[in-house]
Amino acid sequence: MLRGVSIRDVLIIDRLDLAFQPGLNVLTGETGAGKSILLDALGFVLGWRGRAELVRAGASQGEVTATFDLPPAHAARKVLAEAGLQAEDELILRRINFADGRKAAYVNDRRVAAEVLRDLSDTLVELHGQQDDRGLLNPRGHRALLDGFAGLDLQPLRAAWRTRAAARADLATAEAAIATVRAEEDFLRHAAAELAKLAPEPGEEAILDARRRHMQAASRIRTDIVRAHTALEETAEAALIDAQRWLDGVAAQAEGKLDGALSALGRTLIELGEAQAGVDAALGSLEFDPRELEALEERLFAIRAMARKHSVLPDDLGAHLAAMQSRLEALDIGTKSLKSLAKAVADVEADFDRQAQGASKERRLAAQRLDRAMAKELAPLKMDRALFATEVSAGEPGPEGVDAVTFTVATNPGAPAGPLNKIASGGELSRFLLALKVCLTGTTPGLTMIFDEIDRGVGGATADAVGRRLKQLSVEGQVLVVTHSPQVASRAAHHWRVEKHVAGQVTLSTVTALDQSARIEEIARMLAGDTVTDAAREAAKVLLA
Repeated sequence: MLRGVSIRDVLIIDRLDLAFQPGLNVLTGETGAGKSILLDALGFVLGWRGRAELVRAGASQGEVTATFDLPPAHAARKVLAEAGLQAEDELILRRINFADGRKAAYVNDRRVAAEVLRDLSDTLVELHGQQDDRGLLNPRGHRALLDGFAGLDLQPLRAAWRTRAAARADLATAEAAIATVRAEEDFLRHAAAELAKLAPEPGEEAILDARRRHMQAASRIRTDIVRAHTALEETAEAALIDAQRWLDGVAAQAEGKLDGALSALGRTLIELGEAQAGVDAALGSLEFDPRELEALEERLFAIRAMARKHSVLPDDLGAHLAAMQSRLEALDIGTKSLKSLAKAVADVEADFDRQAQGASKERRLAAQRLDRAMAKELAPLKMDRALFATEVSAGEPGPEGVDAVTFTVATNPGAPAGPLNKIASGGELSRFLLALKVCLTGTTPGLTMIFDEIDRGVGGATADAVGRRLKQLSVEGQVLVVTHSPQVASRAAHHWRVEKHVAGQVTLSTVTALDQSARIEEIARMLAGDTVTDAAREAAKVLLA
């Protein structure tokens, strides 16, 4: 409930404090007295888009503060939580318009963006009037209004939509992954088969490379070793044996002079034998088949070429093969899992469709009830020949079903029906909105409803019917009405008069709370015009009675 509004230096208001009450609150006054300024100020503090500049001439800034009572279950608490603000039983909105055009907004003295004010205003205040583009005239909100009227619980339907969306996303992800693998399936199968046939082992490339270098080195030094081996066996050994034989033949005659030489030759022959054995062993270690080197080089080069082809290290070829085989296995498994995912999507879509059709059925039944209720409400408002119809048609599937809802009217028999905001005239539109709000009462609890001259263009019994319905709306909540109708004003529980006066060549607007006698004078003025007569006062008393 809106408890109070404080306005400082806004347009022609210098200082104004209003304390509103539960029930029906009316504001009356001459045309141009400033009633619309009050609504502009309230819209400003609620973050609505309106006049660009509100600062009173000569002031450095204009400021509006609105105070609301916030029950424990009020929808504004969720908005506050999402904005990171502490929710209390009292909600204070404050907004400042500086003379240079800057604006600042506060919620419970915490600086916020204007968007937070607008989000809060949707839960706090509902404005109805002939330019009502935020409420009943907005076709985008008609489905929600009908759902509220029907008492439709949309949580299971929203959950089914989320499940449907998740299942579709899982299927799409799986299809995309499989499509990616399938696009290179031929390459993967060929490459995996080629790599599996090569079957490289970790560390094999290093072993092959070392063996190849050994064979290449052996090929280069073996010729010289063979030459040395030949020299030792065919030249040195024969020469030493000949020398030993010749010396042995003359040693007896040399009287011991050759004994040392013969001993040295013996040792030399022994050393020569060891050298020959070492050379033989070296030649044996360097012995290899050239065909083996050729085969070794072919495998080494094949491994290196395969590593370059797949841009991996030779030792990582085995892991790369395993990865390709894993992707191919995933393709085979994924193809099978697609069927189960597709079935899951079909199941959840069927569940969503079933719930959506159930919601559609409830909406159509509620639409019929709403149309009947509207017919009853329109008759006392002198619109018994008008036809109100709630159209439930096919819409885009979404979390709230597959329906589009539009309120349509035909103001005269035989006239084509059309959207509410395009067909009805000003006075008719006001009465349509009032009747619709009466029928939808209770669908949006906790709102302060504001009606801006919704009784324009009607009078007499029709104005009285409007007043009765506004009174009915205010029984369980709070209604603020800007009105020129004495029939409506007489139904108020709380009455304010808006007046404009000039003080020192400065025009100011004031608002005065009226007691019973002042109310009689004000309603008499509304009945009589410029000159208030005793007859008008008596008529005002009758209305108030």
